[in-house]
Amino acid sequence: MAATKRRSKKNRDKRNSRRGSKIVRSVARATLRHPVAESGPLTVPTKWVKFVFAIFLVPVCGVLTQTFFTVFARATITQRLWTGEEFWFFSLGAVLWLIAFFGLPRPILIYVFGHELTHALWVWLMGGRVSRFRVSADGGHVVTTKANFWIALAPYFFPIYSILAIGIYGALSLFFNMPPYGRLLYAVIGATWGFHFTFTCWMIPKNQTDLTDQGTFFSLAIIYLMNLLLLSVMLVLASPQITFASFGSDLLLNLGNFSNWLVDFLEQFARHH
Repeated sequence: MAATKRRSKKNRDKRNSRRGSKIVRSVARATLRHPVAESGPLTVPTKWVKFVFAIFLVPVCGVLTQTFFTVFARATITQRLWTGEEFWFFSLGAVLWLIAFFGLPRPILIYVFGHELTHALWVWLMGGRVSRFRVSADGGHVVTTKANFWIALAPYFFPIYSILAIGIYGALSLFFNMPPYGRLLYAVIGATWGFHFTFTCWMIPKNQTDLTDQGTFFSLAIIYLMNLLLLSVMLVLASPQITFASFGSDLLLNLGNFSNWLVDFLEQFARHH
């Protein structure tokens, strides 16, 4: 199976002339080298299956959102998370990036490189191979031997530059005394995560084929859920008062409350019908 990521130059030029901005499109297509004729009495389109699956993801997203903001509010108000160095330096990095994003020319080439590198990294993680990697200010593409929705959507939930910053810090810690530079790490993570978040929000409305090929509703559900999971992990790591066990307890509590509400709703619905 060969998967090819290409740009549609005609459509890109048309949009660029209309909006006056550069658009980065990523396409992940899987094609069989030896097509096999479909058989069976019924074939359900994959997008339909993903759409139904995304419907079930919506309450999961809602419960995780409630848990995240409940834990964050508790840590901020009662546990004084906002007084910690981690919070302030992370926020400083994020604010500096926001100023740069809205006030300076956007580094499209850096984003395109990170976007395509993330695709390539996830291809390798999935056991595939990358035979071509191309990046320019007008877009980029990778030619791979594997394609699935994780590979297609990875750039929208995997902050590659934040991961690289943490990896570099960890590698340097093996040879140097890095704890004194912990504040700088938090600031860099804040800036790079802000980079990931702003570009993700900026690119999603631009008719990205990464999303439409997988089903837009399904893609948005996966992107939202994975980004929120990442934020939850970052919150736990940044706060000494929050543990994965306590976060999990709040999550299970909210999930139980939602389940009880759903059962009550279904019982009332059944009685009235």
